[in-house]
Amino acid sequence: MKHIAAPARISVLLALLMGGTALAQDRIRISSEWGDVTATLTNNVAAEALSGMLPLTIEMNDHLRQEKTGNLPRALPPAPRQREFSAGTLGLWSFGDVVIYYRDGHVPPPGIVILGQIDGDVSIFDRPGKITITVDKAH
Repeated sequence: MKHIAAPARISVLLALLMGGTALAQDRIRISSEWGDVTATLTNNVAAEALSGMLPLTIEMNDHLRQEKTGNLPRALPPAPRQREFSAGTLGLWSFGDVVIYYRDGHVPPPGIVILGQIDGDVSIFDRPGKITITVDKAH
Protein backbone atom coordinates (compact mmCIF):
# COMPACT_ATOMS: atom_id res chain seq x y z
CA MET A 1 0.00 0.00 0.00
CA LYS A 2 1.32 3.41 -0.94
CA HIS A 3 2.18 5.73 1.94
CA ILE A 4 0.05 8.91 2.13
CA ALA A 5 1.57 11.88 3.93
CA ALA A 6 -0.20 13.10 7.07
CA PRO A 7 -1.43 16.40 5.52
CA ALA A 8 -2.97 14.50 2.60
CA ARG A 9 -4.69 12.05 4.96
CA ILE A 10 -6.10 14.97 6.95
CA SER A 11 -7.37 16.63 3.75
CA VAL A 12 -9.10 13.44 2.63
CA LEU A 13 -10.65 12.96 6.08
CA LEU A 14 -11.88 16.57 6.16
CA ALA A 15 -13.36 16.25 2.67
CA LEU A 16 -15.24 13.13 3.72
CA LEU A 17 -16.49 14.70 6.95
CA MET A 18 -17.58 17.88 5.18
CA GLY A 19 -19.38 16.03 2.39
CA GLY A 20 -16.62 16.22 -0.16
CA THR A 21 -16.79 14.92 -3.69
CA ALA A 22 -15.94 11.42 -2.51
CA LEU A 23 -19.52 11.08 -1.24
CA ALA A 24 -22.47 10.28 -3.50
CA GLN A 25 -24.67 13.25 -4.36
CA ASP A 26 -28.41 13.19 -3.78
CA ARG A 27 -30.73 12.94 -6.76
CA ILE A 28 -34.24 14.36 -6.61
CA ARG A 29 -37.36 14.07 -8.73
CA ILE A 30 -39.45 17.15 -9.55
CA SER A 31 -42.98 16.24 -10.65
CA SER A 32 -45.80 18.39 -12.00
CA GLU A 33 -48.82 18.16 -14.27
CA TRP A 34 -46.49 19.41 -17.05
CA GLY A 35 -44.03 16.52 -16.66
CA ASP A 36 -41.28 15.12 -14.48
CA VAL A 37 -37.54 15.76 -14.34
CA THR A 38 -34.70 14.60 -12.14
CA ALA A 39 -31.88 16.71 -10.73
CA THR A 40 -28.56 16.15 -9.02
CA LEU A 41 -28.12 18.26 -5.90
CA THR A 42 -24.96 20.29 -5.42
CA ASN A 43 -22.62 19.40 -2.61
CA ASN A 44 -23.24 22.31 -0.20
CA VAL A 45 -25.04 22.88 3.13
CA ALA A 46 -28.08 24.52 1.51
CA ALA A 47 -28.69 21.58 -0.86
CA GLU A 48 -28.17 19.15 2.02
CA ALA A 49 -30.79 21.03 4.07
CA LEU A 50 -33.19 20.97 1.10
CA SER A 51 -32.72 17.21 0.82
CA GLY A 52 -33.57 16.89 4.50
CA MET A 53 -36.92 18.67 3.94
CA LEU A 54 -38.16 16.22 1.31
CA PRO A 55 -40.82 15.44 0.28
CA LEU A 56 -42.12 18.94 -0.54
CA THR A 57 -45.02 20.44 -2.46
CA ILE A 58 -44.30 23.94 -3.75
CA GLU A 59 -46.55 26.32 -5.66
CA MET A 60 -44.41 28.16 -8.20
CA ASN A 61 -45.00 31.35 -10.17
CA ASP A 62 -43.46 32.37 -13.47
CA HIS A 63 -40.96 35.20 -13.09
CA LEU A 64 -39.41 37.24 -15.94
CA ARG A 65 -40.18 34.43 -18.44
CA GLN A 66 -36.93 32.75 -17.41
CA GLU A 67 -37.76 30.96 -14.16
CA LYS A 68 -40.32 29.46 -11.82
CA THR A 69 -40.08 30.60 -8.19
CA GLY A 70 -41.65 29.30 -5.01
CA ASN A 71 -41.34 29.48 -1.24
CA LEU A 72 -39.83 26.77 0.91
CA PRO A 73 -41.43 25.97 4.28
CA ARG A 74 -38.32 27.28 6.07
CA ALA A 75 -35.07 29.02 5.21
CA LEU A 76 -31.97 27.14 4.08
CA PRO A 77 -28.53 27.86 5.55
CA PRO A 78 -26.22 30.25 3.70
CA ALA A 79 -23.85 28.90 1.05
CA PRO A 80 -21.62 30.47 -1.61
CA ARG A 81 -23.46 32.49 -4.27
CA GLN A 82 -22.88 33.20 -7.92
CA ARG A 83 -24.53 35.47 -10.48
CA GLU A 84 -24.58 33.26 -13.59
CA PHE A 85 -26.98 30.38 -14.18
CA SER A 86 -27.95 28.10 -17.05
CA ALA A 87 -31.15 26.42 -18.14
CA GLY A 88 -31.79 23.64 -15.64
CA THR A 89 -30.16 25.33 -12.67
CA LEU A 90 -31.99 24.75 -9.40
CA GLY A 91 -31.21 27.73 -7.21
CA LEU A 92 -31.98 29.66 -4.07
CA TRP A 93 -32.58 33.40 -4.37
CA SER A 94 -33.08 34.45 -0.77
CA PHE A 95 -32.90 31.96 2.08
CA GLY A 96 -36.35 30.52 1.34
CA ASP A 97 -37.10 31.18 -2.34
CA VAL A 98 -36.34 28.23 -4.58
CA VAL A 99 -35.92 28.83 -8.32
CA ILE A 100 -36.00 26.59 -11.39
CA TYR A 101 -34.34 28.36 -14.34
CA TYR A 102 -35.50 27.31 -17.80
CA ARG A 103 -33.31 29.85 -19.66
CA ASP A 104 -29.65 30.93 -19.30
CA GLY A 105 -28.92 34.25 -17.62
CA HIS A 106 -27.58 36.11 -14.63
CA VAL A 107 -28.96 37.79 -11.54
CA PRO A 108 -27.95 40.93 -9.65
CA PRO A 109 -25.84 40.78 -6.49
CA PRO A 110 -25.74 39.00 -4.13
CA GLY A 111 -26.47 36.20 -6.62
CA ILE A 112 -28.00 32.77 -6.07
CA VAL A 113 -27.00 29.65 -4.21
CA ILE A 114 -26.76 26.74 -6.64
CA LEU A 115 -28.79 23.86 -5.22
CA GLY A 116 -28.46 21.50 -8.18
CA GLN A 117 -28.79 20.85 -11.88
CA ILE A 118 -31.84 19.38 -13.60
CA ASP A 119 -30.95 16.48 -15.87
CA GLY A 120 -34.18 16.41 -17.89
CA ASP A 121 -35.86 18.77 -20.33
CA VAL A 122 -36.58 22.00 -18.41
CA SER A 123 -38.62 23.39 -21.30
CA ILE A 124 -41.64 21.84 -19.55
CA PHE A 125 -41.50 24.89 -17.23
CA ASP A 126 -41.24 27.37 -20.12
CA ARG A 127 -44.85 28.50 -20.08
CA PRO A 128 -46.68 31.31 -18.30
CA GLY A 129 -48.66 30.77 -15.16
CA LYS A 130 -48.47 28.96 -11.87
CA ILE A 131 -47.56 25.32 -11.38
CA THR A 132 -47.51 23.12 -8.32
CA ILE A 133 -44.52 20.80 -8.10
CA THR A 134 -43.67 17.95 -5.78
CA VAL A 135 -40.05 17.31 -4.93
CA ASP A 136 -38.85 14.01 -3.53
CA LYS A 137 -35.74 11.87 -3.52
CA ALA A 138 -35.24 9.99 -6.79
CA HIS A 139 -35.15 6.21 -6.59
